[in-house]
Amino acid sequence: MTLRPAPGTPVTFRWRKWDGGTHWVHSCTYLGADEHGEWFGQRPGDGSHRPGRRFVATHPCVMLLPPTGEWVLTMNAPPHPTRVYIDLAWDVRWDEGGEPTGIDMDLDVVDDARRGVWIDDRDEWDEHRVAYGYPAAVVDRLDGLASELEAAVTAHQPPFDEATTTRWLAVLAALPA
Repeated sequence: MTLRPAPGTPVTFRWRKWDGGTHWVHSCTYLGADEHGEWFGQRPGDGSHRPGRRFVATHPCVMLLPPTGEWVLTMNAPPHPTRVYIDLAWDVRWDEGGEPTGIDMDLDVVDDARRGVWIDDRDEWDEHRVAYGYPAAVVDRLDGLASELEAAVTAHQPPFDEATTTRWLAVLAALPA
């Protein structure tokens, strides 16, 4: 098992695509762990980038890496309109260098104040599962998981609830700048 950094330690979360290509890279801070998994945070000013796109956070957010390695949750602080953003994934884990990494699998579950809860990027999922040759077992698992997560987010089940988000946003806010 990889040793975890101390809470407050900066880490880089690296996403890749199924073919190994670079995807999002997030500068974030390790916050700690609870019964749901390991938590990270981004403060306003923290950056994320991928080929062709850069993003600087304007609101704090917390991210959860659950032990299953099949998804990563991002919960944004108000007044950000997107409350929940779940990246369905494969092989999300700590790498040998002690930083989180995973394969982005296109499908996302989103809870947005303007639109509600839905599964996003089905078109990209359909395109990439053919282009990258996703194994049938992976496709079946993640299709079902997307629906399960959509239902859990709609029901505000932990860790998709306000109390869990508030707790970890408070941990992030309490860390020294």
